[in-house]
Amino acid sequence: MPQVMSAEEIDRLLNAVPNLKHRAMLMAAYAGGLRLSEVLNLKVSDIDSREMVIRIDQGKGKKDRYVMLSERLLETLRAYWPISRPRNLLFPGEDGTKPLHPTALQKAFHTARRVAKIDKPVSVHTLRHSFATHLMADGVDLRRIQRLLGHSSLATTEIYTHVAGDYLKQTKSPLDRARSPLDKTPGGKRATRKQKVPRQR
Repeated sequence: MPQVMSAEEIDRLLNAVPNLKHRAMLMAAYAGGLRLSEVLNLKVSDIDSREMVIRIDQGKGKKDRYVMLSERLLETLRAYWPISRPRNLLFPGEDGTKPLHPTALQKAFHTARRVAKIDKPVSVHTLRHSFATHLMADGVDLRRIQRLLGHSSLATTEIYTHVAGDYLKQTKSPLDRARSPLDKTPGGKRATRKQKVPRQR
């Protein structure tokens, strides 16, 4: 079963990344459910802010696909653009012609994980797992998630149904935090242990 981070953990992680380029890359991985190699090979032309989509060129299995462009990611990319001025590759390495080396982003991820005090055995790829699990927990159709992830088989995507189930069990309803003044019987009196609350059939 894939490891998954909560939305709160992902926020902590991203806030712990000081380098804007690395933060934008990790945001892209989570916002679109991208593989590490797909993030590294993104081109400037792959970002379509008019249609609010990202084109994944030649993903795993040599397949092209589109994923949504997060508004929050777009804001970060607009802040990143004037600093780096990328020409072809969106996140180039030092020479400007080749992608950033994967170990550089992996190192940035694990440094941020320690700063954010996330003790789970997670990696950059966990952001992709979290993307799929969070969409499923929100009720997004399984086949739509399959297309977003670029899975050839629906069976590969179905593993997230089990993860999403565990994720929901670990998440408390916000109603449980609203203890007062909601904890009252219909008559207006606060329920006590001696009072019997009628069962709903």
